[in-house]
Amino acid sequence: NGVPTFGICLGIQLLALAIGGNTYKLPYGHRGCNQPCIEVLENGQNSDHCIITSQNHGFAVEEKQPKGWRVWWRNGNDGTVEGIRHESGKYFSVQFHPEAASGPRDTAYLFDDFLRMVSDMRKVRSAS
Repeated sequence: NGVPTFGICLGIQLLALAIGGNTYKLPYGHRGCNQPCIEVLENGQNSDHCIITSQNHGFAVEEKQPKGWRVWWRNGNDGTVEGIRHESGKYFSVQFHPEAASGPRDTAYLFDDFLRMVSDMRKVRSAS
């Protein structure tokens, strides 16, 4: 219905299946925080833009895309599809995890929870 859609990780597989594409099981999967991904230009050529990504999946999207869709990112190690994009630009998806601050900040909420408990404890103590 025209709502922009951005699929992440499993989202690319769900989107690919929803548009009539296919997925397959990888022999070993992509695991870890060091998977290189190369952006693919609209003409199908690899760009000079390579990013290092975090991944944890065992399936991939097939190379052949339905009409109006194209491969957007490709794994630098094995060449598998890492991203797809619709020609309208409104719908796209990546296999990797594009979090803005992956790594140590992923669990920053644990500190937020702890600080909230300390604050609550201070409120209780000052009330008594």
